[in-house]
Amino acid sequence: MNIRTLVVNAIIAALYIAVSAVIAPFGFTNIQFRVSEMFNHLVVFNKKYIFGIVIGVFLTNLFSPLGVYDLVFGVGQSILALSITIVSARFIKGIWMRMIFNTVIFTFTMFIIAIELNLVLGLPFLFTWLTVAIGEFVVMIVGAPLMIALDKRINFEKLV
Repeated sequence: MNIRTLVVNAIIAALYIAVSAVIAPFGFTNIQFRVSEMFNHLVVFNKKYIFGIVIGVFLTNLFSPLGVYDLVFGVGQSILALSITIVSARFIKGIWMRMIFNTVIFTFTMFIIAIELNLVLGLPFLFTWLTVAIGEFVVMIVGAPLMIALDKRINFEKLV
């Protein structure tokens, strides 16, 4: 990994943490609107962003009231969903289609977070999956046009 990629991923991780800190009360419960999840769309532009996103999720989850569970389940869910998006990008043409696919994958894999919340807090699995999936879907859908607009100025694909 070259220095530029390392620095850009460190900035992405820092931004993920900063944005998560702003909405902390709404980022760790069964009704989640973790706005920083919009950064997940970065892998649609370049797979190298996975490092910054995962490190950001890990460091943010160090402060989770759910403790080590959030480090395992939260980071694991991110790695799984990001990896699926990266692998599928070979077969899906167009940034918008990849973002839609990425949104669907992240929304679906929120069952992992529902399992976590069921284990730790005793919340009902299906209802919790529904509520965390809705929050993820909203953040990812709202974040997609924002990421497209930023890409026009920054060019994410060539940044790393």
